[in-house]
Amino acid sequence: MALRPARCYRDWDRPYSRTAKRKVNAAYVKGAPDPRIRSFDMGKLPEDKWLIRVDMGVDLKCQIRDNALEAARIGANKYLEKTLGRENYHFKVRKYPHHVLREHAILSGAGADRLSQGMRHGFGKPKGRAIRVKAGEPILSVWVANPAHVKVAKEALRRAGAKFPGSPVYHVEELKPKAAA
Repeated sequence: MALRPARCYRDWDRPYSRTAKRKVNAAYVKGAPDPRIRSFDMGKLPEDKWLIRVDMGVDLKCQIRDNALEAARIGANKYLEKTLGRENYHFKVRKYPHHVLREHAILSGAGADRLSQGMRHGFGKPKGRAIRVKAGEPILSVWVANPAHVKVAKEALRRAGAKFPGSPVYHVEELKPKAAA
């Protein structure tokens, strides 16, 4: 079955994220799926040469599913790599999808009305993961050394922001180089 629409999960409900790796019996969430996002740091590793950081967040409090986060990461990284080259930027996904999403699948087909109880006391089984974001909180960040590359970084984050609910909010910060000791 295909994924349910994102509107089913974008509002905050109570947190549901307690999982255990070693003591399975202590886990509140049984059988939580792995997040779909595979890489959190792209481009050249962080160094002292990065002078400018461009952050992107959203303008409202929401949940963003891990597959939307992965789609945004791929789109932004592809644009940055094609335009700037891998050596001229560092791109980081700042959030980890801890929140587990649940789905209560109801029966369908002949005779389902006699067997199914509908959504009465529905809890659901784990079906995916999401990040929980407050308004203006950074989700993605790009570090560049050249001030001329800020426009490219903003365009990459704009493309990534198309995958998220709400409108993107950008924050550009000039970083001070560290003094030599």
